Amino acid sequence: MKETLSLGRIAGVRVGLHWSVLVIIVLVAVVLARGRLPAAHPGHPAWAYWVAALLTSLVFLASLLAHELAHAVVARRNGVQVEGITLWMLGGAARLRTEAPTPGAELRIAVVGPLTSLVAGGVCIGLAVGLDALHASGLVVEAVAWLAAINIVLAVFNALPAAPLDGGRLLRSFLWHRTGDRVRATRGASAAGRALGWLLVAGGFAAVLFAGNLSGLWSALIGWFLVTTATAEARQAELRSALHGVPVSRVMTWNPVTVPTAMTVAQFLEDAPFDRFRHSAFPVLAPDGEVAGLVTAGAVRDVPPHARPTTTIGEVMRPLPDVETAAPGDMVVDLLPRLQESRERRALVLDDGRLLGIVTLADISRVVTWLTGAPRREG
Repeated sequence: MKETLSLGRIAGVRVGLHWSVLVIIVLVAVVLARGRLPAAHPGHPAWAYWVAALLTSLVFLASLLAHELAHAVVARRNGVQVEGITLWMLGGAARLRTEAPTPGAELRIAVVGPLTSLVAGGVCIGLAVGLDALHASGLVVEAVAWLAAINIVLAVFNALPAAPLDGGRLLRSFLWHRTGDRVRATRGASAAGRALGWLLVAGGFAAVLFAGNLSGLWSALIGWFLVTTATAEARQAELRSALHGVPVSRVMTWNPVTVPTAMTVAQFLEDAPFDRFRHSAFPVLAPDGEVAGLVTAGAVRDVPPHARPTTTIGEVMRPLPDVETAAPGDMVVDLLPRLQESRERRALVLDDGRLLGIVTLADISRVVTWLTGAPRREG
C-alpha cells in the first residue's frame, strides 16, 4: 500500500497517508454525527455533533498510528528494517523490509500493537470517567467513551490468531518456536487467516441477504482483505524460502546495454540496435564512465516528438540517488522488498561505483521458477 501524502517521520519512522484513509474519517464521522451522539445526547445543534464527530475520527486515526508506530519501534529495536507506515482505509500497515530474526523477536513485535491499543482504551476509559465526574459536556464524554470502546475492540480483533492480524504473528511465532520452521509456521498462520476471512465474508453477506443489515458489507470487505493478504503472505514466505542464500550476482543480467547522458532521445530511438528494444530500462553513463542514473522506455516515450532532437538522455533519466542499487554479494531476499516498492521494479548492481549489471523482478521470478521446479512457459 503506497502512500499518497507523506507526514514526514515520527520516532524516526516514515509515516504517510493513503487517499483511502478518508473513508475512515468519513465513516466514523457519519456514524457518530448521525447516530450515536444524537441518540445519547439529543438537543444539540447539528454542527456540534459534526465537530465532535470529526475530531473523534481524527483522534481515532491517531490511535491507529500509535498502534503501527509501536510495531515499527519494537521491530527496529529487534534488528528489523522498517520501510515506513501507511494509514489507509482498513487501518494501518507497518512495512518491514526484513523479517524478525527469531520467534521471540516476532512475538515482541506482534504483541506490542494490541497492548498499545489496550493502553489507549484504558486511558480513554479513565479520561471519560474523569470528565463525567467534572460534569463536562456529554458530547465530549460520549466521544471519549467511544474511543475507549473502539480501541479495545481493535486490540481484541487484532489478537485473533489469524494472519495478517497481530494474533497471526503471535501464532506464527509459537509455531516457529515449536517446529523450528519459519515457512511452515507462516503456512499455518496464513491458513488460519484465510479461514477467518472466509467466515467474515460469509457472515457479512448473510447479514445483508437475510437481515438486511448493510453493515455486513464492511465485514465482508474486511474478510476479503484477510483472505487475500494471508494468501499473499504465504506466497511471500515460499518465495523467501526458495531464494534463501541466493546472492544478487546469480540473478542479475551482467553487462547491460548502457546509454550516454549526452545522447539525444532522437539518436537513442534512431540508432538503437534491435537488441536494445528487448529492454525497457537502461543504465546511463556520464562522460567519465561513472553511472549517472537509469532511463526507462516510458520516460523516452513521454518526450514530445518535436523535442526529441534537442532533449538528452541525461535530462529524462532518473538520477542515481533515486534508483535502487545493490551489491553483487547482497542477498536477493533482502533486495526483493525494495524492488517491489520501487518505481522501476529494478536495481542497478554496483561494485564500488562500477556498473556490473541490472536485476529486475522478472529476473528473480525466472530464478524462482527454476528453484521451485515449476514448469516454465515459453514466450
